[in-house]
Amino acid sequence: MILGAHVSIANGVENAVWQAESIGCETFQLFTKNQTQWKEKQFTSDEVLAFKTALNDSRQRSDCVAAHGSYLINLCSNEEAKLNKSRQAFLSEIKRCADLQIPFLIFHPGSHLGKGEEWAINVIAESLMQAIENSAEMEVKLLLETTAGQGSNLGYRPEQLSKIINMVNKPERLGVCLDTCHLYAAGYDLRPERYHQTMRHILDQVEHTMIYAFHLNDSKRDLGSKVDRHEIIGAGFLGEDTFKLLINDDRFSDIPGILEIPGGLESFEVSLKKLKGFRIP
Repeated sequence: MILGAHVSIANGVENAVWQAESIGCETFQLFTKNQTQWKEKQFTSDEVLAFKTALNDSRQRSDCVAAHGSYLINLCSNEEAKLNKSRQAFLSEIKRCADLQIPFLIFHPGSHLGKGEEWAINVIAESLMQAIENSAEMEVKLLLETTAGQGSNLGYRPEQLSKIINMVNKPERLGVCLDTCHLYAAGYDLRPERYHQTMRHILDQVEHTMIYAFHLNDSKRDLGSKVDRHEIIGAGFLGEDTFKLLINDDRFSDIPGILEIPGGLESFEVSLKKLKGFRIP
């Protein structure tokens, strides 16, 4: 696995590259704008050049860099105005990734807010088809992320993601990001004694060739809690041995594994060193 962490674009998008470099990342994830505001961002040509230059001058794997979509976007909102706003914001996310030549955009599928899962799956598929049609010339792969199952969020079962992908007329533009904390919170036991059985079940629902990224997070809450609370590697219920198995799983070699844990850059650096130490030569 190519190991990295989520870093900030504060003080310039190119600064994300050097933050990642400073803590030992091999690749990284970022937000392309303030994730808690609807206000859109468009990078200037100078900003784009600065980012590309920094990436070229760094040791980061540019083919594994990911952006994370805004938390405000809901591709199955039950309110027409919010759905249209979400669809436009999602397209803007894709365009920013294309400008920066970021290959992956990771996003939460959406929340049905009481309308039901089947209804939501259909609306998400429609939203993705619209986004793909309007970004046909852009080589950005859209990765649906597994969720913890809080509230009415979709994606807490891998088969939901697979169903959405199979409904889209351009499935080659889509993929999956598995989040270890979210999977565990949703009831998928990845601990060593159940790892192989659980992973077989997941891969029965989503082919391993559709998995393009992992979020590597331990869990503060126990199995099946449906509560999304990330923890540093080895300090949660999943434990170090889970990650020893995962990062050495040949099915997931050469794809990004991104930390989204509490504690900031110092915490990222410690956990990255730990994960690298788990590698079996």
